[in-house]
Order: sequence, then structure tokens, then C-alpha cells
Amino acid sequence: MIQDTIEATAEETTINATDAVGKLWDKLDGWLDAIILKLPNFIVAILVMVLFYFLARGISRLVKRLILKKVKEESIKQIIGQITYAIVLLIGFFVALGVMDLNKVLTSVLAGAGVVGLAIGLALQGTLSNTVSGFILSFLPKLSIGDWIETDSDKGFVTEINLRNVTIKRPDNNLTVIPNSTFVDNPFTNYTINKRSRIIVGCGVGYESDLQMVEDLTVKILGEAFPQGNNEEIEFFFTEFGDSSINFLVRFWADCSNGKENFMHQHKAIKTIKKHFDEADINIPFPIRTLDFGKNDLTVLSNKDG
Repeated sequence: MIQDTIEATAEETTINATDAVGKLWDKLDGWLDAIILKLPNFIVAILVMVLFYFLARGISRLVKRLILKKVKEESIKQIIGQITYAIVLLIGFFVALGVMDLNKVLTSVLAGAGVVGLAIGLALQGTLSNTVSGFILSFLPKLSIGDWIETDSDKGFVTEINLRNVTIKRPDNNLTVIPNSTFVDNPFTNYTINKRSRIIVGCGVGYESDLQMVEDLTVKILGEAFPQGNNEEIEFFFTEFGDSSINFLVRFWADCSNGKENFMHQHKAIKTIKKHFDEADINIPFPIRTLDFGKNDLTVLSNKDG
């Protein structure tokens, strides 16, 4: 009885194994038939990928040539070319999946890409913000490498613009790195865009001075030292009665594209004004402090001397 049961069990196991092997071969045979049927599509898909590979390289080079005149920073040109290459290649991948009639796979890939993209976007909000701002700065005609700019807290020459930050070389030769998003969201002044700038110099003359003579002489000597162009003039304004002088401001135009040149023009103007005022015997007062010693103070001093 037990022997019969064992034989029956072995026979049933053999049948199940045979059925499993048969089903496996049937499945493999079905896959082989599907591969044979899809072989033309598969070959076309490979050709599509090869075509888009060369197309991506060509478009990437074309984009870099087109932005060559707009962007000076090599790192940004390279990254734009790489992004263009990746986008074209990704389009080719989706086209290849469509050629192979893998619609379900294509849908899954797109859905997965959307979820992954959302997660990456949330995790890298700051980085993406700086990257987008970097692209904006790259094509912004108001900012270029070598420009002299001034922000709320720093000023200097722009030495680098990349996808993360702007680097400024300050007058003390130190570098300041400003994130692109911060740079875009805040105002800045670019002194290099306009080649001519207005220079302002202040001074004061004694109360005994002939004010009209002071004005005429200042305008004359600065006009000779700094020739004015079309629609430019030297402007002179008395501004206040000071403690020891009548103060004035004089404004004139000069070639100036950075902070150093501005200081150089002020330096030259001050020397010119001082020289000619001395020759014309025009007094430039300086504050005078008068010390008033009372009798008690004089007595104390006399005792100390004694």
C-alpha cells in the first residue's frame, strides 16, 4: 500500500515537472516568435538611436556656435552643449521605444521620469534656482566678464560667471562669490556699460572770496583739464554756508569705466583746483578750534610752571 502511494507521488511529480518544462519551452518559443516578428522594428529602433546620436552631436555643436557671441564663460557654453546633447538623445530614446511598439514601457518611463524629476526638483530647489539664474546672467547684456560692478555690499571686477555663482575681484585683490539667485534678485550698478561718467568733486572757499570769480575759475580750469563732449558740460553749485567756508560741488564728464579711474579723475581735479586757487589767492579754509582758558586755568598753569 505504501509502495503504491510512493510510486503514485513520484509519477505525479514527474508529470508536473514535464508540464513545467513544456510551459517554459512554449513561453520561450513565444518570445522567439515575438523577437522574430519585432526584429525589423528592433533594427529600425537601433538605426533611430544611431541617427539621433549623430544628430545630438551636431545640434550641440551648432548651439555652442550660436551662443559663442553671447556667452564668454567657457563652462556655461560646455554645460549648455551637454544639456542640448542629452535632450536630443532622450528624444531619440523615446522615438525608438515608439518604433518598437513598447507603449507600456514608454508610459512607465515617462511616469517614472516625472516622479524622479519632481523629487530632484524639491531636493535641489536652491541649486536649480542658481542654475536658472546663471542662464539668465549668461545672456544678460548688462553683465559681462571684466565689468566693474557695485552691489549693496561689494564692488569690483567680474572674473567669472558660471551656473552657480558670480565671482567678483575686489580692489583689495580678494574674491567675493555671490550666488546667482542672490545676484539676480538684488540691484547692482555696472560702471563699464557707459564709457563716460560724471565725476563729482566738493570743496569750500573762505567767506571773503568773490564767489563769481570762484565759479568762473573752477569751470574754466576743469574744462581745460577734462574736455567735455557733445551735450556735456561742467556744472557748478554752491551748496551751503559751512562753519568756516562756503562749500560747493562741481560735476564734470570724463572717460571712466571702473572705480580706480573715478578716483584718478577726482585726484587730478583736486590737484588742479588747489593749484589754481593758490595762484589766484583764493583761500580754502580748514576747521579751526579755539581753546578758551579762563583765569582759574591760567592760575593752575602758572603754579605748575613755578
